[in-house]
Amino acid sequence: MGTEITLDVAGLTLAWSKNSRGQDHGMLFQEKDRQRTPSDQIDYDWFAKNKEDPGPMEIGFCRSLREVLPRIELLGFTLDHVRREYERCVKAYGADRDDANGKKAPPPMSFSEFVAFATAHPLETLDDTYDDDDSRMRGRFSDEALTQRIPRHWDYDMLAYSERSYFGRLIDILSPYAMLRLLAQNPANLEADVAWQYGPLVEAGWATESEFVPEARRRQTFLVATEGSSDAHILKHGFSLLKPEIYDFFRFIDVSERHPFPGTGNLVKFAEGLAKIDVQNQVVFLFDNDAEGLDAYQRVLSLNLPSNMRAMMLPELKQFLAFPARGPDGVKTADINRRAAAIECYLDLESHNDVTAKVIWTTYKKELDAYQGALENKENYAKGFLRQTSQTVGAGTYDVSKLRAVLDALCAECQLIPEEALQAIPWPPNEW
Repeated sequence: MGTEITLDVAGLTLAWSKNSRGQDHGMLFQEKDRQRTPSDQIDYDWFAKNKEDPGPMEIGFCRSLREVLPRIELLGFTLDHVRREYERCVKAYGADRDDANGKKAPPPMSFSEFVAFATAHPLETLDDTYDDDDSRMRGRFSDEALTQRIPRHWDYDMLAYSERSYFGRLIDILSPYAMLRLLAQNPANLEADVAWQYGPLVEAGWATESEFVPEARRRQTFLVATEGSSDAHILKHGFSLLKPEIYDFFRFIDVSERHPFPGTGNLVKFAEGLAKIDVQNQVVFLFDNDAEGLDAYQRVLSLNLPSNMRAMMLPELKQFLAFPARGPDGVKTADINRRAAAIECYLDLESHNDVTAKVIWTTYKKELDAYQGALENKENYAKGFLRQTSQTVGAGTYDVSKLRAVLDALCAECQLIPEEALQAIPWPPNEW
């Protein structure tokens, strides 16, 4: 009979393999997700009778869809990608939807209709009890006038045994990770478990545990190139505190001793060099939200970077529209977006209660008709942040709202790199 291994969400199978590991899903998980979970492939009565521990067979990876969601988006499976997959599916299978007598099938659902259909009911509310009665098995999805509007429609009863499995067969027309992203549109599904249980396969001798490795693969990670060492330290610590569920997707240039490409000018040269030698790594060049950063960012954009590289600036924030700034006329409020907002400005600037944070205008950039500024005593703010822990951040004693905006913007930029590569994959995907 053999042994199956599946990728499931709330007990709904999205991908499977028999007698081999099949598609690698390790990048959806981290080491902390390796745990024991019950399996319907285990004869628990036998283990109880023989007083043996079923633990080795229960081992696998499991984490909530909420934590898997940002990981699949960094793999390129954004909602926009799901829409493109659906539209390609409609195009690919439109001609096959007419019956043998040439009767025209009803028009396929629009993407918005398909999303509404797939997310109308939380997965956990669908009955998963075995039932061989077709009408009861179809449950809430018995309206064929509606279900026949789904691309790739066929007789779903063949492989279904319950309302939940029947629903899964109805909507299983996209790649597995696109399905996960689609189902995440229902907030009630976010707490559902995504599981890849390999214990039964390993114990049966079809695979070894060494084949099941968590965390992002090297070609799936993003090298974030920054202007200085402070930027790299702050971002790395920020991910560990605010987004630990995707920490392993990001790499930074080794700045333990010194930054090999300090300053905006050197970072531009670094970008130009990588673009010319056709480096295949996914790279994001991150510039400060100041005058020098804007100038460098525009120069990098003119390089026509390859699709695996992108450039961005730290995001403009409303908090910077009226920021204390010292110039020849003393301290006045000014808009420091694109003029003086380096990474330290996105930290908690009120953590030093006895000091009012302010920037100091320094150099006039003629080509931009703007002054460059720098945050006064920025090193102190950086040191203060690097001392923060998950406990202090969780307690709300340190304001991370601006830094969170930076990480969100960086993630959004990174998502565009693999998403573009996915568009070039032939349709349908090979695993079908």
